[in-house]
Amino acid sequence: MTTTSHLNALQEEIRELARVRDAVILAHNYQVPGVQDVADYVGDSLGLSRMAAAAPESTIVFCGVHFMAETAAILSPEKTVLIPDLDAGCSLASSITADQLRDWKAQNPGAVVVSYVNTTAEVKAESDYCCTSGNAQAVIEAIPADQQILFLPDVYLGLWLERVTGRNLNIWMGECHVHAGIRPADIERWQKEAPDAEMLVHPECGCASQAMAFGNEHTHILSTEGMVKFAEQSDKERFLIATEVGILHRLRKEVPGKRFDPVREEASCKFMKMITLVKLRDALRDEKYVVTVDPEIADRARGAIERMVAIG
Repeated sequence: MTTTSHLNALQEEIRELARVRDAVILAHNYQVPGVQDVADYVGDSLGLSRMAAAAPESTIVFCGVHFMAETAAILSPEKTVLIPDLDAGCSLASSITADQLRDWKAQNPGAVVVSYVNTTAEVKAESDYCCTSGNAQAVIEAIPADQQILFLPDVYLGLWLERVTGRNLNIWMGECHVHAGIRPADIERWQKEAPDAEMLVHPECGCASQAMAFGNEHTHILSTEGMVKFAEQSDKERFLIATEVGILHRLRKEVPGKRFDPVREEASCKFMKMITLVKLRDALRDEKYVVTVDPEIADRARGAIERMVAIG
């Protein structure tokens, strides 16, 4: 069992190693609490992408999944990008390959390709725009209304975007295994058990469109960053959170005095949880694992990513 003194010592060792290595530690909202607490910045994919591009440090340690570290490497080719566990993948990013996207594009010549950031560098290189849940609506609305759009890979985010933008999208049938597991029945149960609580739902959830269609004034579809901002500004005291449970630590830490309950306690991403404080320490100490992207692929992907960073 890890004691508090051991935890504190490990975190101090990590901070010192980061100073020596001229490294910035970025952690996604779904990381384990200890990693979030030692990070220089905690946020969603869009916020961390912007931070990776702007950080003055020569090394970026990305505590997230592999596509996030790839994105940082593309935006900052002159920097060293480390990920504490090379096996930290993403079920959603794995749901489409570059070859599949090329075939899809060939079947829809002239269409604009909008890829969710949860994709590989090779897929981004075949895309016109990237987006995150925080700016996906703004990206879609920035594209001319008469332009056909191929949206990938998340089917639930795509369906939500159709509803809020009024656009007819061609949507890839991919999903995040964690968010897809949060079902309409979970929303209905909580709406009955805590009808006055604010329901904050991530648009990747299998329940997002249903929650929006059959919800009430207490139901809000938000990115993880949007959830934090909403809770900070709301005068309500109780919130039901429909996304990966890692966000609860940040919410409870940054918005004290309010109650946050997970809509589904089992909504935990095994890939996000692969990164631990020990692995983070080892990554800094041994300068591993370096994430690189083929320069030709990076050059082609950079435009789509930079559009994502600039919009919304």
